[in-house]
Amino acid sequence: MPAGGVTTLSSAASMIHRFRSSPKAPIVTALRFDRLASPVRLFLAALLGAAALAGCGSDGNDGEPTPTGLTLEKIGGFNGGALGAAEITAYDAASKRLFVVNGANGTVDVLDLSNPTLPVRAGSISVAALGASANSVAVHEGLVAVAIEASPKTSPGTVAFYNAASLALLSNVRVGALPDMVVFTPDGNKVLVANEGEPNSYGLPDSVDPEGSVSVITVNRGGTPAVATADFRAYNGREEALRAQGIRIFGPGASAAQDFEPEYIALSEDGKTAYVTLQENNAIAFVDIETARVTDVKPLGFKNHNLAGMGLDPSDEDGGTNTNSGTPAVKILPVPVKGMYLPDAIASYSVGGQTYLITANEGDARADWPGFNEETRVRAHCTAGLDPAVFPDAANLILDSNLGRLRITATPNGGSAGKNASGQCNELYSFGARSFTIWNTALVRQYDSGDEFERRTTALANAAFNASHDNNTLDGRSASKGPEPEGVVVGRFGDKFYAFVGLERVGGVMVYDVTNPAAATFVTYFNPRTADTGDRGPEGLILIPANKSPNGKPLLVIGHEVSGTTTVVQVNLAF
Repeated sequence: MPAGGVTTLSSAASMIHRFRSSPKAPIVTALRFDRLASPVRLFLAALLGAAALAGCGSDGNDGEPTPTGLTLEKIGGFNGGALGAAEITAYDAASKRLFVVNGANGTVDVLDLSNPTLPVRAGSISVAALGASANSVAVHEGLVAVAIEASPKTSPGTVAFYNAASLALLSNVRVGALPDMVVFTPDGNKVLVANEGEPNSYGLPDSVDPEGSVSVITVNRGGTPAVATADFRAYNGREEALRAQGIRIFGPGASAAQDFEPEYIALSEDGKTAYVTLQENNAIAFVDIETARVTDVKPLGFKNHNLAGMGLDPSDEDGGTNTNSGTPAVKILPVPVKGMYLPDAIASYSVGGQTYLITANEGDARADWPGFNEETRVRAHCTAGLDPAVFPDAANLILDSNLGRLRITATPNGGSAGKNASGQCNELYSFGARSFTIWNTALVRQYDSGDEFERRTTALANAAFNASHDNNTLDGRSASKGPEPEGVVVGRFGDKFYAFVGLERVGGVMVYDVTNPAAATFVTYFNPRTADTGDRGPEGLILIPANKSPNGKPLLVIGHEVSGTTTVVQVNLAF
């Protein structure tokens, strides 16, 4: 402060600038308003008032500049050395440690990320004393939560809490069967777990089909955690009404509570509501976190692949014309097929006071279960052909070079086969939408990326079109979910929101500006694979913001399941 205790307008403005650009506010508490000149007091009060208003309900981001765009740059990585050695990841800023679910060992690898260009293993968390394997991990201010699958998987699972710095086990609690995703609420007071509750089989003497649920754990740091369960038992007996709404309930002999299989959780900004993907059911469950109660289950509907811009490449033998013995080719076009969204990951963000949800429309099927398999192909399923009243040129459309090879469900909903009285197929439902979708919380679609993922991967220098994660075969995934988007995270930079979507099969991450939920725009695509080598099979994505990053730059961390590699990608912002 200048001599005599008088602050000038310019020095006051400088203080305010430092206040607004700092995550803390020591300047405000240090200022003595009674020692400021009267004009300065008025000026300072006005600026502080403006700063306070800017921090309440504004779409700004605490004065952070808004980028004009961004690029992704791989700066480091860690090779787990085995298939499945890198799946879900979580980061602790204080210890600069990255926690990586190692599906190959059933453990959690602990990586030192203080130098993000060269992550090194600092330790490992074994869960052998608590269950069969780790499925998911989350971190909040030094507390690590690990979801642990039981043996057998149909038995109740466990969530264990560890100290991020010492890796000491602090406590553990029992949750539902097959805990598959774990997440902290924004304040860190609660942990939510999606208990998938998969059966071991259907209709066999030893079949067990546990109920799906969402566990809400009150953390009680330093004390004993408490568990409440949001279950779906209130929906039992209402299966036909739910099917009529478009919610898939189709496991043989399963009640609604058994058939609903929670996959992934997103949270509202205020931490009061959880949005839970019921992947195979093509639906979203809404959970009130305070009461641990499912308040609603809503269907996602279907994507019309017959619209311009919403098409797909349906065959790996489309190099011929109206044939059952074609060759691979790139042919993305509208087709008379309905896509079931069947999302895996879900993310939420808030714009203008409204919450929006983003789904990665993977399209998982109940396939190859002992006693049940819903997955088939068009030509194999439609042995009596396609209904010509529904499908123009039905005789040719069913051939392998057209739709014959496309994988579809044999049970769209509750045993229906999608056939008319003559046995001809009159509805075709494929798995996933080969896209990401933005919804409002009423599940009204705001935006869908259409067929853009496939179109932007038609001519990659490092991978064949629609190649899978374990080969580099041209058209290999065209008949089955294409690029297969699985993971999604949303990041805010200044006044802009960006969605990062991982493509499980062809690999890489698509980035979109989603600031306007009704008009998202493509920004960039990053893919670190090289043919059938390199980083392949992106599973889990996390964003580390610049203020928590070990190098002061925002980082995207990707767990690649197939290559077993953890990839550190720097988000380079352009201004």
